[in-house]
Amino acid sequence: MKPSQIFYGFLTALTLTGCTKDFESINTNPNAPSETRPEYHLTEAITQTAYAYAENGFTRRPAALGRYITLIRNNDYELFRWTSVDWNDIYSRAMIIKTLQQEATVTKQPAYVSAAKILMAFNMQYLTDLYGDAPYSKALQSVENGNIKPSYDRQEDIYKNLLVVLKEANAELKSNGTGIDAGADAMFKGDALKWRKLANSLRLRMLTRAAKNYPTAYTEIQEIINNKEEYPIMESNADNAEVVYLGVKKDDSWAGGPLNMIDNDFLKTKASKELVDALIARNDPRLELWIAPVASTTGATVDSRQYVGIPHAVVNPADYNGGETHQSTLSSYFRQNKPTTLKASLMVYSEVAFIIAEAMQRNKITVGGSSAETFYNKGIEASMEYYGLTSEAAKRNYYAQAIVKYNGTLEQVMTQKWLAMTFKGSEGWFDFRRTGFPAFVVGPMAFQKTFPVRYAWPVSEQNVNLDNYKAAIKVFGADDINTKMWLLQ
Repeated sequence: MKPSQIFYGFLTALTLTGCTKDFESINTNPNAPSETRPEYHLTEAITQTAYAYAENGFTRRPAALGRYITLIRNNDYELFRWTSVDWNDIYSRAMIIKTLQQEATVTKQPAYVSAAKILMAFNMQYLTDLYGDAPYSKALQSVENGNIKPSYDRQEDIYKNLLVVLKEANAELKSNGTGIDAGADAMFKGDALKWRKLANSLRLRMLTRAAKNYPTAYTEIQEIINNKEEYPIMESNADNAEVVYLGVKKDDSWAGGPLNMIDNDFLKTKASKELVDALIARNDPRLELWIAPVASTTGATVDSRQYVGIPHAVVNPADYNGGETHQSTLSSYFRQNKPTTLKASLMVYSEVAFIIAEAMQRNKITVGGSSAETFYNKGIEASMEYYGLTSEAAKRNYYAQAIVKYNGTLEQVMTQKWLAMTFKGSEGWFDFRRTGFPAFVVGPMAFQKTFPVRYAWPVSEQNVNLDNYKAAIKVFGADDINTKMWLLQ
């Protein structure tokens, strides 16, 4: 059986590195028991999902497209010289989650089934957000019916189904949310209410992303906001959906730590000029936490400031500003295997606050006693609190600055959301391609004048699933990084 067929159909526990790469190797343990209890797979599903999403947002295309890092070597991401990207790791996590659901059903533990639905929705949403149309309804079925060549579903249909799944999971956990082992739940310690908050907050994320082409998006957002008893959402950083880094081995360590990134790898990962300049312009205390000062300001050829980000897709980026001693890397905060405050995040409260702020700024929803400005400020405050910078922000009178004080524009809301989402998965890129804010610069050496909007489907699909691949192109359009998916049309 070929690799892609394995990922579509294999239903035992998998060991994987958990990141969207060009290649993933999968090994199974022939000595492992054929049946396990769902709590074991819950731990695996949570940690693999969280670590992979965080790693994608720090070292791969989403970090470059979100303008958080600038690569001065091996910079194909910067130049938009993209090849296709394998999706095996996402389907591998889906396999683990499906196994979790099956085990929980057999052992009559419904809360695990509901938690698994939420994790499956997260992974499948990420899949379709990256690729557009993709195998979904017919995927993962080789054991049941021998289907190893699944057809592609339209993104619109995937989204609609996932929104239903999340709504169902919320209702199920409300009526029967007990029984999740706190020790197995690496994210919420068995707290069903927090799982419900994640489910409904993910619905807000999806509805916002689909609003352009999903007519009832804001109606559904309003329904969620109006009924906290039925649809609880994240209300503070205490509700964040995150997993700590253990820092013991590569797979449970932060992507920028020594176990995952040697010095040369880290030194070639510079701070983006767009990120550094935005932080400097706001006298933002996150600057000193995230960005390392240059080794020397003497001899700088372009920028003699203490913090210097590197522009994207320029000629000889390693020589920019007089060389690497005049360029900022990311700070030591990101060079830890187990950062003090940084965790692997699926979703955090600041994102929810900005989602509500955006909807109110667009005059699409109302929240009694609050305004768009209220939630805009809550989003910033939550980010400052997350990084332990609440007092420093107050000392700098951060919120009173003209560039920070709410001015009623979508650009301002999205720019602050972008800052709060630094290295939070792919949210910076996804929001930019949806709204155009912040107004990122392509770079003079880029292979095209516009930002890519998707990953191309894996090359392996043409080898093992060609008929369905061709059928998908007829519906979706060219398998190209510039073909707009349903969300963006």
